[in-house]
Amino acid sequence: MSASCNIRAALASCAKPVARRVSVLSLRPAVSIPGKQQLQQSLKGSSALRQSTATVCQAVAERVGLISPHGNKLVDLMLPEDKKQAAIDSCTKTIELSDRNACDVELLVVGGFSPLEGFMGEEEYRSVVDLMHLPDGTIFGLPVVLDTEREDLAVGDRVLLTYKGEDLAVFTVGSKWVPNKPLEAQKCYGTTSIEHPAVQMISMERGKYYMGGKVEGLRLPTRVFPCATPREVRSTLPEGSDVLAFQNPIHRAHYELFIRALEAPNVSKDAVCLVHPTCGPTQARGDDDIPGIVRYRTYEVLKEETANPRLRWAYLPYSMHMAGPREAIQHMIIRKNYGCTHFIIGRDMAGCKSTLTGEDFYGAYDAQETATKYAPELGMQTVPSLNITYTEEKGYVTADIAEKEGLHKLNLSGTKFRQMLRNGDDIPEWFAFKSVVRVLREAQQEAQ
Repeated sequence: MSASCNIRAALASCAKPVARRVSVLSLRPAVSIPGKQQLQQSLKGSSALRQSTATVCQAVAERVGLISPHGNKLVDLMLPEDKKQAAIDSCTKTIELSDRNACDVELLVVGGFSPLEGFMGEEEYRSVVDLMHLPDGTIFGLPVVLDTEREDLAVGDRVLLTYKGEDLAVFTVGSKWVPNKPLEAQKCYGTTSIEHPAVQMISMERGKYYMGGKVEGLRLPTRVFPCATPREVRSTLPEGSDVLAFQNPIHRAHYELFIRALEAPNVSKDAVCLVHPTCGPTQARGDDDIPGIVRYRTYEVLKEETANPRLRWAYLPYSMHMAGPREAIQHMIIRKNYGCTHFIIGRDMAGCKSTLTGEDFYGAYDAQETATKYAPELGMQTVPSLNITYTEEKGYVTADIAEKEGLHKLNLSGTKFRQMLRNGDDIPEWFAFKSVVRVLREAQQEAQ
C-alpha cells in the first residue's frame, strides 16, 4: 500500500464527524477574526499544510475512539529522567517565571497547547495576531510567548526556567523581538484601552521583548490543587461518546446549565461532561475575583455533593485573558486536547468590563458566534448554554417558558450575593449549594 493510502486510512480512523452546525449570526467587528479569503491568500503555497505520515501515525497512536488532539498530535515535552541533568547543565542563564508564564510552560509541556512544541516565534506570533492561525494554517486563538526585560538574553541561549524554587523547563531562545503591543491588543482584544484587563497585562506586566523557542520539560509546578494532564484526562473518558466541556461552576444555575447541555439535540445519549475550571491566575477584578485555591475548594465540595456519574472533574492551569471571541477559540483548542468533542459556551463567555465605566468590551453573544463559526474547522461542536431562570412555581426553567407561563422569577445579583456573604446572611439554596457557600465564607474568614 502506498504512503498516501496509509495516510488516508489513518485519517479516516482518526476523524470524528461534525454532526450538526448551529447557524451563525453576524459578528461585531470588535476583535480581528480573519475571513476565509484573507486566510487562504496569506497561507497560499505553504508546504506545511501537508500532513506527514509521521504526524498521522501519532494521531492514530492516540487512544482509539477519542477525538484527535489539535493538529493531530498530542505533544509531550517532558524530558526522560536520564536526560534532565544534562539539559540543566547546558543552561547558561536563568529566568524566574511569573504565575502566568508558569501556567503557559505547564500547558506547553503536557500538550494542552498542542501542536505547539514551545513558545511561538516571531513568525508564528505575527500570524496568530493577524490571522488567528499559525503559519501552517492551524487555527490558534491567542499568542503564547515568553516575555522579558532582559537585554542579555540572545538567540541560541539555553535558559533554565524556574518557578518558586523549582526547575520547570529548559528554554532555547529561537527568536527575540520587540512586539507591536498596540496592534496585538487591537487584533486580539478588540481595543487598545488599558481599561481592558488583558491590554493592561500586556502593556504593564509583560516585558519589552517577546521570545519564542523550544521548551523541554523537567517537572510540573507543585500546586495546591492537582492538574491532570491531557493524557491523564483522556484515559478517564468513555470511548466513542461525546464529551462536553464546561468551566468555572460556582452557582446552582451553572450546574443546571451543564446538566441540561447533556440533553442537547447535537449531543449523544451516553455523553459525559468534563467540568474543567481554570484555576490559574485571573485578571485582577477587585472583589469579583476568587483565588484559584478557593475556586478549587468549591469545585471539590460541589463534586462530592452532586456525585453525578455523567460528570468528570479536572483542573486547568490556565491564565485567563478575558479576550471574549478569541479566548473562546483558545479554550476550545485546549479542551479538544483534553479529549472534548463539544464546548458549552455561555452568554458573555470570557467577557470583561471597562475598569472605569463598567461598559462591556464585547457583545453578549460575540464569543458564542465566533466559537460556532470556527467549530467545524476545529472538528468540534458548540452547545450554547440555555438562558435559564429560577421561578417560585417550577424551579429552574428556560426564560421563554417563564415568560410564556407568567411565572414569578427570583433574581440575585453577584453584587448582592457577595454582600450577603460578607454580612453572614442566609444564601438561598436555589442560588448556591450550601457546601459552596460554606467554602466561600471560610475563605473570607481566612482573609481577614
